[in-house]
Amino acid sequence: MVAVNQDWPVAELDPVRRMRVIAAATPGVAYAEKLIPAPFSAVWDAASDLENELPRMVTDLRSFEITSTRGERMTARARGRLGQHARFDVVLRPGWCVMQSRFLIGGMAAVPEAGGTRFAFLGGLRLPGMRLLDPVLQPPDGAQGERLAGRAEHRLSAR
Repeated sequence: MVAVNQDWPVAELDPVRRMRVIAAATPGVAYAEKLIPAPFSAVWDAASDLENELPRMVTDLRSFEITSTRGERMTARARGRLGQHARFDVVLRPGWCVMQSRFLIGGMAAVPEAGGTRFAFLGGLRLPGMRLLDPVLQPPDGAQGERLAGRAEHRLSAR
């Protein structure tokens, strides 16, 4: 029998903080957060509508089709504007979405906050050697992540 130490500290992270950890630990991703002046339910209803809203938030994406669902786990097929395609594994639950293909990673997270909803958006490449290329690919001011979050905010408030 294994003894459990009840005094061991436990750190619970909300979805946005977990997304920050993924962004900090994953080279080659763009990440941004925005406070959207809308209730959590409205923001997440729009953000979790992956088939309709994700192609509008990510300009390089022509379509995103859910191909199977098993609870909070899904698979999807994405098609790019230039004809490229990828199969994604998706985890989608309230306030949390992570999507991974062989070469790409994406995610969204949201939590209620005073004044609206804190929304986080992450996207990037999953390639060997990304740790070496990360300083070259990422603009120092985080502009790419800010553009993604701005498009997401625009789409979410347009609904």
